[in-house]
Amino acid sequence: MIALLKRWLMGTHQGAVSHKHLDYYLDEFTFRFNRRRSKSRGKLFFRLVQQVVAVGPVPLDRILHPEAKAKTKPQSVGVT
Repeated sequence: MIALLKRWLMGTHQGAVSHKHLDYYLDEFTFRFNRRRSKSRGKLFFRLVQQVVAVGPVPLDRILHPEAKAKTKPQSVGVT
């Protein structure tokens, strides 16, 4: 598993991986690894769009400084 992760990081990101964002890289790797043998790969984009619609926007400042206390909480958008 570690060898696959290292190969993915070096191949996809060319070794330019920040320690600050390592959690996000690991989340993406996990997502891709868990779906590598999915029978319905076409649904991947559909599920991604569903998630985008279901979650409210996140301000850039909150992405860049997640440890800072947010002024307002993003609200979830209802899916119909």
